[in-house]
Amino acid sequence: MIDDAVAAMARHLACDQLINADSPLVAGNKLTLLQDGPATYAAMFAAIRSARDHINLETYIFDDDEIGAQFADLLLERSAAGVQVNLIYDSVGGLLTPPAFFARLRDGGVAVLEFNPVNPLNERGGDWLLNNRDHRRQLLIDGHTAFTGGVNISDSYASAPLRHSRKGAPPQLSGWRDTHLRIEGPVVAAFQRMFIETWRRQNGAPLAPRDYFPALSPQGDQPVRVVGSSPRDPQNLIYLSLISAISHAQSQVHLTIAYFAPDPQLLQAMKQAAARGIDVVLILPSHTDSWAIFHLGRSYYTQLLRSGVRIHERRGAVMHAKTASIDGVWSTVGSTNLDWRSLLHNDEINAVILSHGFAARMGQMFAADLGESDAITLAGWRQRSLWMRVKERTARLGAYWL
Repeated sequence: MIDDAVAAMARHLACDQLINADSPLVAGNKLTLLQDGPATYAAMFAAIRSARDHINLETYIFDDDEIGAQFADLLLERSAAGVQVNLIYDSVGGLLTPPAFFARLRDGGVAVLEFNPVNPLNERGGDWLLNNRDHRRQLLIDGHTAFTGGVNISDSYASAPLRHSRKGAPPQLSGWRDTHLRIEGPVVAAFQRMFIETWRRQNGAPLAPRDYFPALSPQGDQPVRVVGSSPRDPQNLIYLSLISAISHAQSQVHLTIAYFAPDPQLLQAMKQAAARGIDVVLILPSHTDSWAIFHLGRSYYTQLLRSGVRIHERRGAVMHAKTASIDGVWSTVGSTNLDWRSLLHNDEINAVILSHGFAARMGQMFAADLGESDAITLAGWRQRSLWMRVKERTARLGAYWL
């Protein structure tokens, strides 16, 4: 058993390094797994209050609601105390947020950058692409603490999911099920570099001088690699890393995905893994905020179930997490979904962790979600209504743009 674990670690380490040669695996980090909005926000609020030099925040959605107001007030408070606050928000993700919300932040000394403005007249002469969105979520405190994962800044995440929800009960939108990560240690510098590179590429005003890259000492024993992706890149390294990990799996592939619309290569990798006897298990939403992606993902259930892939749908919450754990060794937490938008059109960011200990924590989280999910069987799926089948076929028509 020990030899198998060592072999699995060596195999995934070698394959991941081959793909991500320019993104080093950095040792000496402390990782805190944060489940759902309330725990994530509490940790982020505490970190923001502790900032003394700078705060860099990058988010897809920054809503003008109760949670958004709490973030804004804290950022303004720290700015008034002399802390440099830099904010990147996505133009599409911020469409429903009034301009006055961001104007208040600017008036309070926060440097605010709108990513890839929807209105080309507001474009700053940078690398403007109509369909490119900044889907990354990261919060950086004084260059020594990073947060990343799937949680946006919105009241949608303010409630925890229902626990022990009854099987067969109608959906209850009590909260969003999501996963975030707090990271302390040397790898935080890699997150910082990605934030600053995005700011530069978007032609933001020069960042105020601060100690963005302080000396970082080891805070734990976890090796972490930061992997980013952008439509400008020749290859999507997050996608290639996942495909490689699945293709080299020897025992298990556990994926928890909010928006699932796999391309042919990913479908093939999952089906081939199941054919090799690998325990391939997907936890997907049972209801969602995106009708088209939801039914597009379901349109692939039949072929996956036939191949031996096990599919479960999460009850009592909108499943919004984007995580994977493979062979009890290779794990990832980040912003990347398995759909065409994430893989082709978005800027995304993931932390990849090669660690038995962290994978064990991921396994506990996966098991808890599995207990709150319903298994989809091939026999049962074949009995779905004609109307459901029509919705699946309709969703397939716009797969590339979803």
